Amino acid sequence: MDYCKGKIAKLLTDFFEEDFRRINHALEVLKYAEKAMGKYEDADEEIVIASALLHDVGIKPSEAKLGYNNGKTQEDFGPPAAKELLGRIDFPADKIQKVCEIIGNHHSRSRYDYVELKILKEADLIVNRMEGD
Repeated sequence: MDYCKGKIAKLLTDFFEEDFRRINHALEVLKYAEKAMGKYEDADEEIVIASALLHDVGIKPSEAKLGYNNGKTQEDFGPPAAKELLGRIDFPADKIQKVCEIIGNHHSRSRYDYVELKILKEADLIVNRMEGD
């Protein structure tokens, strides 16, 4: 799993380049998601890792195209960006689909009953509160 984590972390850092705030946020969310994963037997570790690290990739294209970002635009722009990024590595196609569904729903009322989505929302909420967002 560390190999998967390393590959996705590299995708994240290459994508956000010098935006260390966003990179650090994703790494912190991953840390709390990994802790939360222990409460759920059926969580897919690869999906949790990918979702945590890439959950905010919609910010960059949203800001580039619209000049701003919010939860809705992150959910709109995030899945295509995540799909493209995960397509660069040997990430399973069925898992890419689930990661995209999670990223496209991490700011809204849950449309999916995925344990990995619950984990991401919990971890993101903790980190956002710590960051004062």
